[in-house]
Amino acid sequence: MRPKQTAAPKERTCYLCTNAIDDLDYKDVRMVQRFMSASGKIMPRRRSGACLKHQRIISQAIKRARIMALVPFTTH
Repeated sequence: MRPKQTAAPKERTCYLCTNAIDDLDYKDVRMVQRFMSASGKIMPRRRSGACLKHQRIISQAIKRARIMALVPFTTH
């Protein structure tokens, strides 16, 4: 019987850090939707690969875009 091989987790880098984006504007719908799931939820850090600083900025931008009706709260 062969021993189980575990795959090393993929090293993720923050998209906003690598592209030197300091401020995420809530009016930039394409960028905001990049960090949302298909059902309209905010992607967690472990899935999006964002650093803590930018994850806070992302979630705030998504919430503002929802209030301004630029992106939906949920999709059915």
